[in-house]
Amino acid sequence: MTVRTRFAPSPTGLLHIGNARAALFNYLYAKHHHGEFLLRIEDTDRERSTQEAVDVILDGLAWMGLTPDEPPVFQSTRIKRHQEIALHLLETGKAYKCFCTPEDLAQMRAKALAEGKPPRYNGYWRDRDPSEAPSNAPYTIRIKAPKEGETVIQDLVQGEVTVANIEMDDMIILRADGTPTYQHAVVCDDHDMNITHVIRGDDHLTNSFRQLMIYRAMEWNIPKFAHLPLIHGPDGAKLSKRHGASSVVEFRDEGYLPEALCNYLLRLGWGHGDEEILSRKDQIRLFDLDGVGRSPSRMDYAKLTHVNGYWLRQADDVRLTKDVLSRLKGRKDLDLSQNNEQKIKLLMPGLKERAKNLNELAENASFLCMSIPLNFTDKAQKLLNENNRALLSKLVVELNELPEFTKESVNSCLHAFAEKENLKLGKVAQPLRAAVTGSTMSPGIDDTLLALGKNEVLARLGAVING
Repeated sequence: MTVRTRFAPSPTGLLHIGNARAALFNYLYAKHHHGEFLLRIEDTDRERSTQEAVDVILDGLAWMGLTPDEPPVFQSTRIKRHQEIALHLLETGKAYKCFCTPEDLAQMRAKALAEGKPPRYNGYWRDRDPSEAPSNAPYTIRIKAPKEGETVIQDLVQGEVTVANIEMDDMIILRADGTPTYQHAVVCDDHDMNITHVIRGDDHLTNSFRQLMIYRAMEWNIPKFAHLPLIHGPDGAKLSKRHGASSVVEFRDEGYLPEALCNYLLRLGWGHGDEEILSRKDQIRLFDLDGVGRSPSRMDYAKLTHVNGYWLRQADDVRLTKDVLSRLKGRKDLDLSQNNEQKIKLLMPGLKERAKNLNELAENASFLCMSIPLNFTDKAQKLLNENNRALLSKLVVELNELPEFTKESVNSCLHAFAEKENLKLGKVAQPLRAAVTGSTMSPGIDDTLLALGKNEVLARLGAVING
């Protein structure tokens, strides 16, 4: 048997981080077992489903590196198949026509609540002859739920879960307008897509018991279920915007790398010893559902930032340079020409050591693309006092006389100058850094000067000295 998992989001909003983790777990489980990972877009809610939301899902999965093994299935294209199955259940006596009006159902709910019972459908049309209904009256199709015994799910995460059948009502599988309900469409699609494992949030556990009725009525093979605990905020409450980023798009925009987010999400509710940092190759090799815990996980943004810093330092410099340029695009105070792109690339090894995320990396690199006069931070401006400007005017002469502008020559020049002025190197490097970057933070001063180039360094120093 080939393991086949699926991620089945509804395109009605952003790709929430809980859904993203479910997609990751489905992908890793399939790949670990040499199986296939599929994508189904559950877009039957035509009023709320949008192409923009579909694009967000597709872009988010692509950004995370979760590529499905087959083209996406759009649920809205399969309505005829859903209807066919519902009518088959009707014809075989496993479902029936229900002619209850909305008013009938409201009365039914009110009566049940008044009697202290759950407000569920009471099966009024289950054993009645449809001829008792008014001519041409609209009807839904309901499946006949079992009335005795229990339904048991051997969940791969939650363990054995049991529900008394008397607690389940005859749910609608086809609405009066001929459209399928979610519960019905999901089962039909999972069966036709040959899904062997349904891995999703534990908020779907009740749905699984309802969906089992359709599997059994159709005598279809039942997939294995695995219901993942939900992700909560740091305070244990439902994750929301007040906690911080909660969707894939937000994490991407805030400068997190996809490998960092995936690494963090994997460890959020799944464990393998003390290993925190895992490549995608290692994730596939190690992941299985027996490592998933049963308790809700709590987002730890500080830990995510730590993981992001690690992957940032491992990332390719060319890739990071392109990302920095894309994040700086649109800033009118910067020159993003190819010459400055090369400066960013040259200094990237030092820049990425000091950044926590891509936004911070871009901001730290921006000085390389600034035009004279620079904008100075308050700390940098304070360093550029009269004494330090006088010091820099002497240093300019030394730097200008260098026959070669290399890391070694610049380093030697700065050390010799500090020694001649009877100063520690930091007392020279800090005002120099402030003058050429506009800030007090940058990679090593020799690397910084080398990335800017001799002419630009002299021009920036000149602007400060003569300013």
